Amino acid sequence: MDHLQPVPDGAPHAGAPETARLVELLKRSARGDHQAFASLYDAMSARAYGLALRVVRDPAQAEEVTQEAFLDVWRTASRYDDKRGSVVGWLLTIVHRKAVDRVRAAEATSRRDTSYHHDNVKVAHDATAEAAEASLEAGRVRSAMKELTAVQREALELAYFGGYTHTEVATMLDLPVGTAKTRIRDGLIRMRDAMGVAFQ
Repeated sequence: MDHLQPVPDGAPHAGAPETARLVELLKRSARGDHQAFASLYDAMSARAYGLALRVVRDPAQAEEVTQEAFLDVWRTASRYDDKRGSVVGWLLTIVHRKAVDRVRAAEATSRRDTSYHHDNVKVAHDATAEAAEASLEAGRVRSAMKELTAVQREALELAYFGGYTHTEVATMLDLPVGTAKTRIRDGLIRMRDAMGVAFQ
């Protein structure tokens, strides 16, 4: 999961003692320290669950996503590099990816369950055109997201896919609010340029 780690931008981080504590807990977890991992879980599980719930919108599913994410953290803790980003950002990015995967899997199951109906019912021309347009738009968004830097993409995913405010994003990524706002704003500008549209 090395690719999930955000790239630093040189901004000063708030809450240095807590940041150092989380780094130490993760490093000890990487060495197989179960007590350290339990402490890391206690420190981060509420925020992880909150993010998962915002994405999957189901408490039971959010609990499963949180558990899966922490299992990944336990397995891949040795890959974390504190020079490349905060523990909070790294861990919540894992949670977000897991939650999005869960939503996509549920959507895929739903599509399979309804495929017979869709295959055997004549679809109105307007509905077909609308679906095609939505598919094209989703593709443009995915393509535009690839144009962002890692830190911009991370901030935008939390703000727009996770539904968090700028202040909450700043807290999760262990950044000053102004830095978080700048990443989100710059990311939107790059997406606007890539897609040729204006964001409100």
